[in-house]
Amino acid sequence: MDMSTAIEREAASTLPVYPQLPFVPVDSEGCHIITADGRRILDLYGGHAVAALGYKHPRLTAAVAEQTSNLVFQSNAVALDVRALAAEKLTSIAPANLTRAFFVNSGAEANENALRIAFLATGRSKVVAVEHGFHGRTAAAGAVTWKSRDSWYAFPSLPFEVEFIPRDDIDAAKNMIDSDTAAVIFEPVQGVAGAYDLDPAFVQVLRDESSKHGALLIADEVQTGMGRSGNYFAVQGLGIEPDVLTAAKSLGGGIPCGALLVSDPVAATVKTGQLGSTFGGCPIAAAAIVAVIETIEEETLLHNVRELESMVRQQCVGGAVTSVQGGGFLLGLVCDRPAVDVQKFLLQHDILTGTSADRHVLRLLPPLVLEKQHVAQLVSALRLMDD
Repeated sequence: MDMSTAIEREAASTLPVYPQLPFVPVDSEGCHIITADGRRILDLYGGHAVAALGYKHPRLTAAVAEQTSNLVFQSNAVALDVRALAAEKLTSIAPANLTRAFFVNSGAEANENALRIAFLATGRSKVVAVEHGFHGRTAAAGAVTWKSRDSWYAFPSLPFEVEFIPRDDIDAAKNMIDSDTAAVIFEPVQGVAGAYDLDPAFVQVLRDESSKHGALLIADEVQTGMGRSGNYFAVQGLGIEPDVLTAAKSLGGGIPCGALLVSDPVAATVKTGQLGSTFGGCPIAAAAIVAVIETIEEETLLHNVRELESMVRQQCVGGAVTSVQGGGFLLGLVCDRPAVDVQKFLLQHDILTGTSADRHVLRLLPPLVLEKQHVAQLVSALRLMDD
């Protein structure tokens, strides 16, 4: 297959909004992408943290195939056993206070609806977000994304008032969260910002001040959720319970889906017709969610994440990498040179990684099924940079 043909065809027929890597995937297996020109690339980026179980995982592919053969689609106008099972499985692994699920199609849509719920629940008009956070590109989600208005936001005005807390600034959080605040939204580990893990003491203040002033605390776990942190959700490792939690990306292992998890008191504020999603909770997405959760449980992938995170931290520092930040399989390798240069070098050695908003941080978002040999391959490639 001619790699240049696919690149040229996309360039001629789609909006040119995505910077693209210089290879064309045609097949995949486990943690590897197979390209049109025959390369076998170790994927440590997972399609922006989506490929939770890697590629061609037998349980996920079988679940999707079986559901496709039975019922491809029905809307939320009818109840479905597979949707109920997905909600039951998802709430069973979430913080104990989050007992209700609402299914959508993406992380941005999940955050959009989380913010809508906050306004419905409180009747207030202000949202407090954290500097450097990324929450999506839709109107509300983009409004609470740091610096979106400086580049791509494009809407002529914000739909509500937004204030940004400097990250890890406890005094600022105490001053800015007040009786006008409808919601406080945060990522436990800021993914796009370079896998920056927020100070647990700062997150605890976000929880305390939100409770004090009657605001909803929204944990955006679109990147950190579904086991990527070494817990099912990163807030569990921090010991806090948000009022609303959003999930997507790894949620369906590659099938587009998203979800909000809310507490019973929050659920009581939502009335019939106030939220909706045509494709949210469709049978195929629901089956994928069930398969991902059951696989994480049965293959003890949370343990795998924690064990291999430790291996990365111990072995990857040196040469171009000065330190490692983040948590679980959302890690940032802090480099002594532009991260894009390290990314290009690694790709030349058949390892795919990601960059970030921090020009010196290389992001790792590998599948949860990553193996020790894959980490060793990364370490060996990094050492070659200084030979």
